[in-house]
Amino acid sequence: MDAKILVALLAIVFLKFFWVVPIWTGGDLKNKISWHFWTRGSADKNNVLVEQLKQYGVIKTKKVAEVMETIDRGLFVPDGNSAYIDSPMPIGYNATISAPHMHGTCLELLKEHLQPGMHALDVGSGTGYLTACFAMMVGPQGRAVGVEHIPELVASSIENVKRSAASSLLNGGSLSLHVADGRQGWPEQAPYDAIHVGAAAEKIPQPLLDQLKPGGRMVIPVGSFFQDLQVVDKKLDGSISIRSETSVRYVPLTSRAAQLQGF
Repeated sequence: MDAKILVALLAIVFLKFFWVVPIWTGGDLKNKISWHFWTRGSADKNNVLVEQLKQYGVIKTKKVAEVMETIDRGLFVPDGNSAYIDSPMPIGYNATISAPHMHGTCLELLKEHLQPGMHALDVGSGTGYLTACFAMMVGPQGRAVGVEHIPELVASSIENVKRSAASSLLNGGSLSLHVADGRQGWPEQAPYDAIHVGAAAEKIPQPLLDQLKPGGRMVIPVGSFFQDLQVVDKKLDGSISIRSETSVRYVPLTSRAAQLQGF
């Protein structure tokens, strides 16, 4: 068999069974992008999924591992979907829940801004998974707010949280989920130490920058078709610094009407 044909066939087989995900590892010696190869196989338990993410270097700290073990992803994924596959999942209304490796990445980026007593905002809260993680990290003395502009998703996310380990925080009022335009944030509980945006903006919305506390951090995908996961730090003097963490692909941050019409 011709060598070129053989190489092509092997490439097809490889792409069929593996999903390639770029992870930026800015702290390594060569300061380059590291490529991890994820099989499409399912982890049948939440703690197995977390262990895999630890082995792949996505989860780096005990704090993030513990919260992802405590908040079971299976309670936040629609019935019929494989909860523990490392892949984004549709949740209806042209929305998705991000892949576990993206949740782990964002939690690692925000962990120092999710200390007990701090305030966190989750824009595009969807099924409520990441908002619940934030609530567990900031604790009953902190505040975790999720905003989502699809009322049906907010209603179902509240039910999801009620079944989870974060239920007492919802009942106690330190975790709340609201119907709102995420581009406007949620000024009632501002300023926020941590802001996560789960959809891609063409540019960073000014209301979110305004609601970010000095010393706080925002993680937001920015771009149209090609997007960068940007880490936005507001310094104590109010100045802003921005760096790109990795290339990503998210649904757009848009109006409710545009989303329901398929953007």
